[in-house]
Amino acid sequence: MKMEVRIAATKEEMDKVFWVRQVVFVDEQQVPLEMEIDEFEDNCTHFLAEHEGKPVGAGRVRELSGYGKIERICVLDTCRGLKGGVAIMAAIETEISLMGLTKCKLEAQVHAIPFYEKLGYEIRSEVFMDAGIPHRLMVKNLS
Repeated sequence: MKMEVRIAATKEEMDKVFWVRQVVFVDEQQVPLEMEIDEFEDNCTHFLAEHEGKPVGAGRVRELSGYGKIERICVLDTCRGLKGGVAIMAAIETEISLMGLTKCKLEAQVHAIPFYEKLGYEIRSEVFMDAGIPHRLMVKNLS
């Protein structure tokens, strides 16, 4: 069964999104829960990735200054390599286009930069720290 990515529309789907994010960011990467769940949750479109009916990945997007700002992309460590991240990014980029936007940006953890570069993102900043993790700003034009 292939990876399925959809907009999280129900409370049950949102619970799955937050569960995946907690496992990856809070448990695995030691990001404090109060930093992981932020004031923008209600202003975002959230995405849930499932493999064989089980939640394995998540992400979100919101409009910010004319960009689709992509955030909280994550895949459970046991499911990395199954193209879940690629599927989540494709679904989010489609949503950004549907929002009428032609460019997107994200703050990539430095270790994930090669993943985003393969998807066409370009580095636009020096390294900066967020939640104790080094990041760089990356952008992509969708048009």
